[in-house]
Formats: sequence, C-alpha cells, structure tokens
Amino acid sequence: MQNDLSDYRKSYEKGALILSEVPENPMELFQKWFFEVDKYFAEDETNAMTISTLGSDGYPKNRVVLLKKYTYEGFIFYTNYESDKGKAIAQNPNVCLSFFWQGAERQIIIKGKAEKISENLSDGYFESRPRGSQLGAIVSKQSDTIESREFLEAKLQKLEQEFQGKEIPRPDYWGGYIVKPVEIEFWQGRPNRLHDRIRYKLQSDYNWKINRLSP
Repeated sequence: MQNDLSDYRKSYEKGALILSEVPENPMELFQKWFFEVDKYFAEDETNAMTISTLGSDGYPKNRVVLLKKYTYEGFIFYTNYESDKGKAIAQNPNVCLSFFWQGAERQIIIKGKAEKISENLSDGYFESRPRGSQLGAIVSKQSDTIESREFLEAKLQKLEQEFQGKEIPRPDYWGGYIVKPVEIEFWQGRPNRLHDRIRYKLQSDYNWKINRLSP
C-alpha cells in the first residue's frame, strides 16, 4: 500500500505571537489562548489534550484525555491509577501534554511532572460526575483485556441495580493528577512555515526564562 500525501498544503495566517507582548508567566498566556479558542473557534472539546508517558517497555505512548482544571501550579486531569498511563506515571512521572487547536492554528506543548492530587479533591470531582460516569469508573479496569462489549454492559447493569438509590463511592484506584510544568512552548502557525514559537523554561528561582525558537 502506498499513499503519497506530499501535496497536502495549508497556509497558516490566523495570528501572530510577539515575544515583547507575552506575559512573564506562561499560565497567563495559556488562559488567554484557552479562552480565545473556546470563544471564537469551533473546537468540539477545547480541553482535549494529549498526554505522553514512557512505558515499562521503553516506548512512549500518547493518548487524549480531558483537562478538568488548571491553576498557576499546573494542569489537572482524572483517570484510573491502575491504567497503562497510571502505571507509567508511577514509574516515571515525567510527562508531556499537548494541545492542538486547528481552528486557531495554535499548539501548546508542556513538559512537566505528574503527581496525584489530594484524595478530598478527587472525591469532590467524582461526586460532581454523572452517575453513569461514576459507575463507568468502577466497571472499567482500564487497559485490562476483556472478553466482549457485552461483558462490560452486564457489569454496568449489575452495578446499577446494586447502587440504586445509594451514593456511589469513589474507588481508590481512580482519581486526579496534576502536571506541574517545567517547560511550556506556544506555537502559532504563520505563513511560509515561519511559525512563531515561544518557549518558557522554569528556572531554579521559580521564574520563567522566555525565548523565541526558530520554526
């Protein structure tokens, strides 16, 4: 099989990223970009991000998760701690997050360290989820091999009956991570592939060093 994609072309012309105009803290620029994309561009899930981890087999693995909160400290998402990503993070907390907002011709790449958030924060978010999502977190032993779709649905039906009219507790193996950034790169598409790239690197004094990178 062969499919030549060399003729795929696009000119990026929707914005510019000027070094002299960026804030000192990258989280302020992230917030600005996130709000702009969410308001002005047709993204189905502006908070969808790719997380990359390094597995015990030595291979990096990417998957899309949903950002649920961000602060000056970092980026929070929720998952099964016993999943492939959870096991990878337990072995090596160095991860990479990335956002690609095609409509705005923008990309953000974040290097950081992932750590579990407090149990009470995970409890609070779990309680806010729809009951179906709560039950789904219990039903799915994420990343395990299963025999069929019907197996999952039968487990869900059994749990629906078991917890009918009852509060659903958060399982110990499910909760949140915060990724605390050490480097954040902002990419704005520009004409002739001369894209704008601004990189923030965290310094030992917790200030950010800002550089423009060649495209």
